Amino acid sequence: MESAASRLEDVESRIAKASKIARRARDEVTLIAVSKTHDAQAIQPLIDAGQRVFGENRVQETEAKWPALRERHPDIELHMIGSLQSNKAEDAARKFDFIHSLDRPSLLKALAKAYDKTGRRVPCFVQVDVGEEEQKGGCPIADLPVLLAQARELDVPVVGLMCIPPLEIEPAPFFALLDKLARDYGLEGRSMGMSGDYETAVQLGATHVRVGTALFGSRD
Repeated sequence: MESAASRLEDVESRIAKASKIARRARDEVTLIAVSKTHDAQAIQPLIDAGQRVFGENRVQETEAKWPALRERHPDIELHMIGSLQSNKAEDAARKFDFIHSLDRPSLLKALAKAYDKTGRRVPCFVQVDVGEEEQKGGCPIADLPVLLAQARELDVPVVGLMCIPPLEIEPAPFFALLDKLARDYGLEGRSMGMSGDYETAVQLGATHVRVGTALFGSRD
């Protein structure tokens, strides 16, 4: 069995190589270890190997396993990368350091209310529907300027854009599109790339890559 440390070292090496090809510095890319469906016992070896940034898909799952881990490792950074229900906005505001799935006005309003209540203004990425796939969620490209303007009005900090390209299609054009949109709107962050395509994403401007299987191994 390959160890967590060796898997992490391999992914880090690949990110560094892709960064070099793109003439970027390695520290321009944040590796998010996607720990969804994995328990604390599976996560701990990656923490021991030095990983400090993790991503979860569900608020409830985060509540079940992360309090004890964060008590032992207070420097852990947690990213909400899954679809977020408006009624979970306050929980997300309390538990996460970044939210990657802001995609609609109703969620934006719920987050603004949660931020005012908790006193935490968690930075967000707007998820963009680059592949025009309604089932994946994401703000339609045509609606992006309005959503960004509303976020400014409600004092919800937007630091970048996020996308999930369509499956079984070359992802590079979708990454390039997200990079262009981020530049057009003056946003620094580009959350794009997963286990199968993060190297391509890095070469095309990703600032955050969301890697699960390559770090944790295949799910049962």
